[in-house]
Amino acid sequence: MAGAGTKLRPHTYTQPKALIPLAGRTILSIIVDQLVEAGIREFVFVVGYLGEKIQHYVEQKYPDLTCHFVQQNSREGTGHAILLTREIVENDEILIVLGDTIVECDLLEVLHAPYSMLGLKKVDDPRNFGVAELDENGNITRVVEKPQIPKSNLALVGIYKIKETNLLFECLQTNITNKVKSHDEFQLTDALECMIENGVRFNGFKVNNWFDCGRKDTLLETNAILLKKYKLANNPVLPYENTIIIPPVSIGEGCNIKNSIIGPNVAVGDNTVVNYSIVKDSIIGSFSNLYEVVLKSSLIGSDANIRGLSQSLNIGDNTEIDLG
Repeated sequence: MAGAGTKLRPHTYTQPKALIPLAGRTILSIIVDQLVEAGIREFVFVVGYLGEKIQHYVEQKYPDLTCHFVQQNSREGTGHAILLTREIVENDEILIVLGDTIVECDLLEVLHAPYSMLGLKKVDDPRNFGVAELDENGNITRVVEKPQIPKSNLALVGIYKIKETNLLFECLQTNITNKVKSHDEFQLTDALECMIENGVRFNGFKVNNWFDCGRKDTLLETNAILLKKYKLANNPVLPYENTIIIPPVSIGEGCNIKNSIIGPNVAVGDNTVVNYSIVKDSIIGSFSNLYEVVLKSSLIGSDANIRGLSQSLNIGDNTEIDLG
């Protein structure tokens, strides 16, 4: 998770993409919680831009896990990032998960499989992804990063179980030494192809759901889906004055909401104030203030202040006014 998250700016100028709120949690906590539930207790986090915030968050939220932090100072691709973990990983079996992708699959089945495994899902346009080609037995015969003419519609979704880690690191080192790049970066996909060419067997496993959190529109879609999945709703014990809550919503602690309509598909961070506003299909950060605004399909960061336009009208019969 060392990337700068440029597609989510301006939010990622001050907040790592992995810590952006999502369905009452963060992208990072959703990923880590899934892995912990599957029995994983040791993590290596490859961080870069604003990496100290990620380290502080992990150490505060997951004190019982064994966590290592590796700094990728120059963003040269996923292959370069993985190679930086070599001294920590040594020859241990690993599960690689990209920090902006949430997948739903049978992780226990993947972890106990006798072969290296790559997560796959059919997509309409595979040209923006790593792509896997399979033989008639379901074995992966080739992987290509963002091919212009794909021979398969099976995309690599950002989760990889690697048993032959020594060969993985050798392929990564060889590619970097020989400056083997795809799309101007050292790609993990190219190292996987090197492993296949050296006889490693990779099986594909289909993921049930795949949520890409790298852009605003997909992040809001993921927020709506996960709110429904987690069945989060406003806590009925809390009295929000003159306010209508339309589930599913997630409202953080210490919020002051009144004279408003919230929902559906809204996640509000802690200690946020909302007054005389309508908010739907949106994510609102913590310690923000919204007054007299109508928001839909919006992504609002923390410590933001938004104030709308108040009107005083004296309108007679048979009048049509568009306040636009």
